[in-house]
Amino acid sequence: MRIMKNLCKDKLAVIPLVVIIVMIIVGLFAPFFAPHDPNEVNMGLRYASPSWEHLLGNDHLGRCILSRLIYGIRPSVLWVLVALFISILVGATLGFLAGYFRGKLDAFIMRICDIMLSFPGYVMTLAIIGILGVGLENILIAFILVKWAWFTRVIRTSVMQYSELEYVKFSKAAGINDLKIIYKHLVPVTFSDIAVISSSSIGSMILQISGFSFLGLGIQAPNAEWGMMLNEAREVMFTRPELVLGPGLAIAITVLAFNFFADALQVALDPKLIKSKNEFDKKRETSKINLQEKEVLNKL
Repeated sequence: MRIMKNLCKDKLAVIPLVVIIVMIIVGLFAPFFAPHDPNEVNMGLRYASPSWEHLLGNDHLGRCILSRLIYGIRPSVLWVLVALFISILVGATLGFLAGYFRGKLDAFIMRICDIMLSFPGYVMTLAIIGILGVGLENILIAFILVKWAWFTRVIRTSVMQYSELEYVKFSKAAGINDLKIIYKHLVPVTFSDIAVISSSSIGSMILQISGFSFLGLGIQAPNAEWGMMLNEAREVMFTRPELVLGPGLAIAITVLAFNFFADALQVALDPKLIKSKNEFDKKRETSKINLQEKEVLNKL
């Protein structure tokens, strides 16, 4: 409740939050929002201009671009959110175990993370896709295998910091079960860190899956995906720029919405940032008032 109240106070947070919610709803209920079948081929409408029946026109196979954009939300955003959730779940579990129990368990988990993080993310993802083959499912598996190590390391650092608090040490000394301490004392205080790193990671994952699909390594035809739509439209990008504009804007707006929301979420969860933001707003209002007073005095 406190988080939502702080987010609602921030005007810049409300807009991206509304965009994200609307996009998720439209993607989940795509058959109800899409005006046409996204895979319906009609060569008579090949490269047709926008009309009332097809608001964004048709592609090289006469398929409705708007319908394909709506269905493209599923692989480009919704399935990426699923992969992100699984990555965070694995990373948080191992991060809590390593950061709380430490010792040999911590050393073992961290060595595995070091091995995974020693390779660039894109290279690892391409290698996994090369082994498993192209396709949306394999890209999502690659995301999970690559991202969990980074989440584990970040969450472990946060858990080690909070496990040194006095009430956590007192709970250990009182003989309370370790899992109960983690669930009741550590999970609530580390939730803000997990929320911020997860919201800031979704934008890069959306760009990656769109990039892989653009290269032909992601979802395969005839299914709709924003990166693949860009690839299909690149041959006519100068004669029919609207075919590139649709999926390009969809990717840009989605990534910007998640990035702005991540920044707003970080401010909403950090009391220090809230205080500094309030002080900045007060100074800005004071400067506006002083400027208005000077203008009035100049007129007199």
